[in-house]
Amino acid sequence: MRHFLFSILLLLSLASCAQSQNNKQTGSAEPASVKKSTKNKADVAVATFAGGCFWCTEEAAEKLRGVEDVISGYTGGSTKNPTYEQISTGLTGHAEAVQIYYDSTVITYETLLEAFFAAHDPTTLNRQGPDVGTQYRSAIFYKTPQEKAQIDAYIKKLNANRVFQGPIVTQVAALTEFYPAEAEHQDFYRYNQDNPYMQSVSKPKLEKFKQKMEGKLKDE
Repeated sequence: MRHFLFSILLLLSLASCAQSQNNKQTGSAEPASVKKSTKNKADVAVATFAGGCFWCTEEAAEKLRGVEDVISGYTGGSTKNPTYEQISTGLTGHAEAVQIYYDSTVITYETLLEAFFAAHDPTTLNRQGPDVGTQYRSAIFYKTPQEKAQIDAYIKKLNANRVFQGPIVTQVAALTEFYPAEAEHQDFYRYNQDNPYMQSVSKPKLEKFKQKMEGKLKDE
């Protein structure tokens, strides 16, 4: 589970998450939240990012204008059909990630890159705040050589402009298999806002994200 060793408040959150795990439905079947209409639209593309805990990453992406749906899941590892418990050991090689279904006539891939780097710290290796391990690494998974070139150029620009205090350590890798996470992890932030982890970690990150991406968000 989460590395809640940094505060008593986060330890309480661990207990809450453990209770959620008791009701888990495992497997790699696609969550019902993926809109069938979305998947059939000609202008809808898919992008895959990992920026630490997928609970917050998913919620941030959902707020972008032009994003149709976001699915939390696992990618970048070797174990087939991994479960949350398995990837939480850090031994499967997977990262907690999200797949973003977006309307390419409304939002560009470059704006998604902008949002990705606004939503987390890409300079901390295998760590985001209290979450430590390779499963929390910063990573972008590309589908085409064109996407890879765009990612590399964007990172080069950020480093050249010293946007962050340290060098970007984001992994850039070809997308392989993406496994949707268990049902209880989908839209977790939306339905668990009183969770101590949401209050102390995810909510502050989300508020900073909204400030940085002002003008590019859906109307609330």
